[in-house]
Amino acid sequence: QVQLVESGGGLVQAGGSLRLSCAASGSTSSINAMGWYRQAPGKQRELVATISRRGSTNYADSVKGRFTISGDNAKNTVYLEMNNLKPGDTAVYYCNADTPWWAGGTYWGRGTQVTVSS
Repeated sequence: QVQLVESGGGLVQAGGSLRLSCAASGSTSSINAMGWYRQAPGKQRELVATISRRGSTNYADSVKGRFTISGDNAKNTVYLEMNNLKPGDTAVYYCNADTPWWAGGTYWGRGTQVTVSS
């Protein structure tokens, strides 16, 4: 079992910055990759960024150049640095951990709200 706890959401004006954190606990040695997803009202959950245990990253086109995902393996924590935020970035942001099927598969945090005002 893996538990994920997000923090760092809030209200920010357009053009501002926020840093999200996701702390993993439990069977963290089974985690292959972690990532951030978001879901805006009335929309499907979408990928924002992912990072593998080896440090390989992947970003949605909509956030490339503005968001940076990073990880601290020693702290079992993943960060999402978000710069030049836009009202379209408003959503609940969820942390995700991917593990092998025998370790439970995919885990999700409860989410943290990010609101960007114009």
